[in-house]
This record gives sequence, C-alpha cells and structure tokens, in this order.
Amino acid sequence: MGRLVLVEDPAPHVRQLTLNRPEQLNAMTAELCEELHGEVQRIASDRACRAVILTGAGRGFCAGLDLRGYGAAPGNDGSDEPRDRLANQEHMSTLVLSLRALPQPVIAAVNGPAAGFGMALALASDIRYASAEAVFRVAFINIGVSNCDMGTSWLLPRLIGASRANELMLTGRRLDAQEALAIGLVADVVQDDLLERARRGASEIAALAPWGVRLTKQGMWAALEIPSERAAIEYEDRQQIMATFGKAPPEAVAAFLQKRQAEFAD
Repeated sequence: MGRLVLVEDPAPHVRQLTLNRPEQLNAMTAELCEELHGEVQRIASDRACRAVILTGAGRGFCAGLDLRGYGAAPGNDGSDEPRDRLANQEHMSTLVLSLRALPQPVIAAVNGPAAGFGMALALASDIRYASAEAVFRVAFINIGVSNCDMGTSWLLPRLIGASRANELMLTGRRLDAQEALAIGLVADVVQDDLLERARRGASEIAALAPWGVRLTKQGMWAALEIPSERAAIEYEDRQQIMATFGKAPPEAVAAFLQKRQAEFAD
C-alpha cells in the first residue's frame, strides 16, 4: 500500500500534506490518522518549516470517518471494547488539538467535500481556502450521533458565531463554497488553481519572521479562551516584549531602511 499522506515542499519553508485516499474521498481510517499524527509531529520540531498546507488528493478534502470501518488505534487489542472505542475517538480528536498546537500556521486547501472529521480538520486549521466545488457539512448527526464531536462545538461558533453554528449543527445540512465565504468560514473561494492560492498564502507567511508568526498563531488561539480584554492585552504585552529580544526586529528595520527583502533565520 502506498503512502496515505503525501509530503512535499512546494515552496521555500512550506510543507504540503495531502490526504491520499482519493477513491474514498480521503475518508479517515486509523492508518491515515496515524500517518497524519506522525507528519504533524515531525513538522512541529522542524524550524525550517514555516507554514503548512493541508489538502486532499482527487476530488475530496476528507469525507469524514470511513463508514466501512475505521480500524484500530495504536495499542487497541480487542480485549476491552469501551476502552478501544475511546482510544479510537481520542486518536482522531487529538489530531485536531495537534493542528491547533502546531507552531506553524496551517492552511486548509479544501478542494471538495469536507464533512464530519474532514470539517473538523478544516476548522482546526488557521486559514481556509476553498475551491468552487468545496462542500462543508457537520455530518456526525446524520449517522445518529451528536454533532458535538472532534472540537466542532468549540471551533465552529468561534469562527462564524453561535447563531449560524447552531443552525448548521442542528440541521446537519450542507453548505457550498460561496455560502462558506459569505459567513466567514473560508477566507477565499478559488475558481481555478486552489493549490496555487494556498501556496501563495503560505509563502507570504513564510517570508515573515518565524518567531513573530508563531507568537501570533499562539496568541490568536489563546485569545479565544482568555476571559477579558484586559487579560488578553496583558498576555499580548508579555508576548511582545519577549519578541523584541529576538533577532528579527533589527533585521526587519534594517531591510526597510535599505529597501531590500528581509532575511529571517529559522
């Protein structure tokens, strides 16, 4: 069997991960999930990588859980069904947390259906670009279980607001790329070359000071959980003072004054 996650570096400092089960619309299995975990862990410790693109092979992003069978998470042996089911659940849900915790920003290039767990992967990314053929759906409720799954109940209201999120969560209906753009779920809809758009966005990020980018991603996610404006500003103050001791600010100022492109160390 070939690689279930294709890995390439399409631009300097940019890593692209492509889910590679195109005949199944990249539906999630334990094997695919485990490969994704491994790649995310490798990226987290790779300072030369400054931005990540997540996409799907073929005509789908990720159609959700493979309904023909997920398989077994590492360590499952069939001796205790409740324990094994929880392990499978956590095998997937911790991937959502890992994408959020990744130091590098993640761009989801949603090239087709993103449903259920696929929707969760898109939500856990920092930026979402969609092709005109993309379709989004919080689909768990359509197979008889709660739509509050894989971080979706936390992420979706924060991205599009509670009112719209409730409607999508409780109906389980599909929304197309244009509606996703209108409600702010995606940042852009691309008619032609989605990956080129994602690579351009990733390269824009990769050209910036890596530490500043990482602190910005960390701070933006943290701000969603900080209870007050005052606490958020105090957090920002400490982040900013820490950042000023880095090598990037003098280089950025020098490059501006010398009218050249800044060159930042990894």
